[in-house]
Amino acid sequence: MTDAALDPRERSSLGTGVAPETHSASAPSSSVLMCRPEHFTVVYRINPWMHPEEPTDTALAVRQWDELHRTYLDLGLRVDLIDGLDASPDMVYAANGGFTIDGLAYTTRFAHPERAAEAPAYDARLAELGFRVVRAKQVNEGEGDLLPVGEAILAGHGFRTSLEAHGELAALTGREVVSLRLVNPSFYHLDTALAVIDRERELIAYLPSAFDDASLAILRRRYPDAIIATEQDAAVLGMNAYAVGTTVVIAAQATTFPEQLRERGYDSVGVDLSELLLGGGGVKCCTLELRP
Repeated sequence: MTDAALDPRERSSLGTGVAPETHSASAPSSSVLMCRPEHFTVVYRINPWMHPEEPTDTALAVRQWDELHRTYLDLGLRVDLIDGLDASPDMVYAANGGFTIDGLAYTTRFAHPERAAEAPAYDARLAELGFRVVRAKQVNEGEGDLLPVGEAILAGHGFRTSLEAHGELAALTGREVVSLRLVNPSFYHLDTALAVIDRERELIAYLPSAFDDASLAILRRRYPDAIIATEQDAAVLGMNAYAVGTTVVIAAQATTFPEQLRERGYDSVGVDLSELLLGGGGVKCCTLELRP
């Protein structure tokens, strides 16, 4: 059997002492944590994308997630996995499992009780992976609302993460935390409306209508060369993207974003996560970056 034919769970560590797979010797230094959606369905409504009265296809969600997982491995990204919980269908959205930087893991305190059981599982997994776990006192939803750009951390609030969490994170990390208020409930996490294309070059892409006027002024001032997303691409969570080197993994349904990236010198790979979109998540939602 070739490595490509192995079940993804056999290709990452899962706390068994087996080193997670790396695609090549030139792999990026970063790694990510993911959760296979074996328990995915939509049984409650905590965002506008979710309609529990409509059917979902768990097997299709798994196949689409598998394609994202393979894409990351093909791009040379190291991938660790966490086991999903039977009663936590949203656990596939790993970005909400915490926030890591400088070897520290700032834990999640979910805004909705439906997802509360995920937090201890992610805390334990991040500890297994060698992070110094610091349990949050304030409500926050991890990397869904916390995105490093340069030396600063862009931080969303308005729906899922409290403004007080921004201050708590600043005190823990000693980094500048830039607060951005989200105003459109369809873009309830920062990573649904803003993508970090190149952290070192401080290149981002964002949807202006997702932010209030004050936050939009901050973005325009700090990132005058940012890519401005179209409403059409945002409507398929096109901004919910993840960059691996100079390649950006995006929603396959995004139409304008690939050309915008090419104009800036970046390649893109489209992945169809349409089934997971029914829960309000896309590429980045499924991806928690691990920053040692």
